[in-house]
Amino acid sequence: MAVLKNCELEWASITVPNTTYEPVYTVNAIVDDKTAEDFRSRGFSVKDTERGPAVVIKRKVNGPNNMIRPAPKLFDKSKNEIDVSVGNGSVGNVQYKEWETVRQGKTYKGLDLQAVQILDLVTYNQAGDEFSVEESLEEDDEL
Repeated sequence: MAVLKNCELEWASITVPNTTYEPVYTVNAIVDDKTAEDFRSRGFSVKDTERGPAVVIKRKVNGPNNMIRPAPKLFDKSKNEIDVSVGNGSVGNVQYKEWETVRQGKTYKGLDLQAVQILDLVTYNQAGDEFSVEESLEEDDEL
């Protein structure tokens, strides 16, 4: 298996799958231009983003014959397993495994997300998390 080191991370769904379409664990790893070109030249998906080229690394939840794939492992910098929501801008190492298969004469390639080690966590804020508990100025305030 290979590791992308010290990458800025975006759109991370590591311990809980993204279910917008087909359920998938995924992370976009921002890489330098040389690394991006290497992945592109070998037929892997690289997106151009505002922060630079991003290698898209995924693991589908549903496999053949009703198989359910486990979530990738998520570690902190001390290699302790953690369960957090990783926000855009976090920095980490991403372990992946390259795969290739041929179906009906067509070759498909991908990068299977194995594990992520968070080096610098930016906590993901869900809607409303920016608010704090406010004290009322008057006892009788109503909305």
